[in-house]
Order: sequence, then C-alpha cells, then structure tokens
Amino acid sequence: MATVNNRHHPNTHAAAADPPVTAVKQSVSAVKTADTQSVLKRLQSELMALMMSGDSGISAFPEEDNIFCWKGTITGSRDTVFEGTEYKLSLSFPSDYPFKAPKVKFETSCFHPNVDLYGNICLDILQDKWSSAYDVRTILLSIQSLLGGKS
Repeated sequence: MATVNNRHHPNTHAAAADPPVTAVKQSVSAVKTADTQSVLKRLQSELMALMMSGDSGISAFPEEDNIFCWKGTITGSRDTVFEGTEYKLSLSFPSDYPFKAPKVKFETSCFHPNVDLYGNICLDILQDKWSSAYDVRTILLSIQSLLGGKS
C-alpha cells in the first residue's frame, strides 16, 4: 500500500497553508510606505497652505533633511505683554499624522501659565481635543492666541 506525503500533495489542506512570513512582512512594509507617502503629501500640502495664507506673526518650515520635524516662529500679538516678541517652536509629527497630534514645544523661553519650564505647551488641541481636521496653521494660530488670552 502506497502512502501519500501530505506536505507535498497538491490536493491536501497542508498545501493551502498561510502565506510565507516574508510575504506578510512585504505587505506590511508596503502599507507603511503608503502611509508615509500620504503623511508626506499632507505635510507638503500644509506647508503650501501656510505659505499662501498670509497670516501675520506665524511661520513654519520643515528641517532640511526631515519633513517630520519643523521649526516654527510665532510673534506675540498686539496689545499683549508678548507683543513683538518672537518665539521659536519645534514641531515633531508622528508617522500616523494627522490622526495623532504633533509634539509642539517652545524652544525660546516663554513665561506663560500654559507653558512649562521645558517649553511643553498645555493646549487642548494638542492633547485630548486633537482632530485630523487641524493643520499646522491652526496649531500656530492657536498657540499665538493662547499667548494673548487670559489663562
């Protein structure tokens, strides 16, 4: 009586095994690349919108070698104690932006109740009130407004 080796027989369930691990890794890698591409497009679009907005007192640009890290500038609003003062900010975008908020910090010392000694900003839209509808312009204008408001 002949025996059939199930591992090599084309009509057995063993032949319909899961795809090789390398194929799964490649598909995950392709998804990550696609996600990264969509984040890059979003950040490039936001940069153009910010440059075209003409808003006074705010600006931001990516670092030379990393579009996920930006340097921003905010000028204190008129009729506030911050008027005319220029503040430098760092913006660090996560790989799943805009579904998660960027990390934004003051690089210039800023004496304000919503800014700690390390430059961390307490602002709801950068934390639990974040929405993917927000963009860099919204963030900068919100921080500029925060400086002019009463806390």
